[in-house]
Amino acid sequence: MTHDQTYHHIYIAGIKDKLFDIKVSNGRFTSVAESSDIETCHDCESKWIAPGFVDLHLHLAWTDFDSADQAKRAPQEIEQMQAQAFEATLRTGVTTVRDAGGLLPDAAARLAQKYDMPLSVTSCGAMLGAGDAKGSRHLQQSIDGISHSGAKWIKIFATGGLGSPAEKVLDPLFSKEEFVTAVRAAHAHHMKVMVHTWGGATLDWVIEAGADTVEHGVFMTADQAALLAQQRIPLIPTTAIYRIAADPHGAFALPEILCERAARAADAHQISVLGAKRAGVQIGFGTDFATPALHGLNLDELDTLVDCGLTRMEAWQAATVVGRQILTSGKSGEVIRTGSPADAVLYNADPLTAPNAEALRNSMLAVIKGTEQFRAGLDRKGR
Repeated sequence: MTHDQTYHHIYIAGIKDKLFDIKVSNGRFTSVAESSDIETCHDCESKWIAPGFVDLHLHLAWTDFDSADQAKRAPQEIEQMQAQAFEATLRTGVTTVRDAGGLLPDAAARLAQKYDMPLSVTSCGAMLGAGDAKGSRHLQQSIDGISHSGAKWIKIFATGGLGSPAEKVLDPLFSKEEFVTAVRAAHAHHMKVMVHTWGGATLDWVIEAGADTVEHGVFMTADQAALLAQQRIPLIPTTAIYRIAADPHGAFALPEILCERAARAADAHQISVLGAKRAGVQIGFGTDFATPALHGLNLDELDTLVDCGLTRMEAWQAATVVGRQILTSGKSGEVIRTGSPADAVLYNADPLTAPNAEALRNSMLAVIKGTEQFRAGLDRKGR
């Protein structure tokens, strides 16, 4: 697309019975004005514009479910697969992501520039896991290094996940002292902290230490949900990934024992997410997708959030407004306004009335990102 583009007589999703003329110049919305000549547009094809989606928990650097499989790949092959992940993510309307581990800021910038993929990526850099449970001094040194990489977030693995036996999945991977030290050290470096926890004591530590987001929260209790709401700590549940992992014939085709663990997690998630909603916890949209088979299907998370008790509008807000607020420290999530960056999706039907993710994807016409516009669901040759 050229640096200047005007959309005449277009609806803005969420604003009823009004048409707008919207101008984009040099990657920004430079004019968003109500159309004054709508009587001349009786035969116009109806189109809608809405903010691009925000995936708060994505793994763009990973190419395989098992890291040992990725280690067998050549560096160039890994890079190309990562670039394909960027493209598939953009083509599905996700224009902003928080990479949840493995992609350093300079690598994200290099991929975006080299492959002309204008995906906005906020990185958490290297992740802190069980191997880092070597005392507070070691953690402070590790966080110093992550800070120097330019990462804006740090991710702490506080509990296990699918790889852990059911009786151990809530066991802390750090001592409480180590965990609190890590959170405070990150904040001292002006970084935010996202915490992978399925629940248990580490979720209490998140609340006490003032971490910034909870990832998963599979076995979160009602009392913990109430405290999260009180402390205004958002939950990023990533509900779809556990259903996918539970299917023995699905994208992962995992061993039976892992499928069983995923199925238990999916069942528990319905309870915890609904409890979080009832308690008033802010819920964000994140997928935890990390392989070629899943990139591009991000919007399926909208459907599973609805299955877990959110309304379709609440799921939409989680994937647009809430996501931007979390990444901008509570600033407005509004996107379609004069002066804001051009970060949006065009539709041939009102996206807020789409009954499911498939219908939403099918109604997409194009993705707008800065000075770029390309057709949704097609490769870049279709832009």
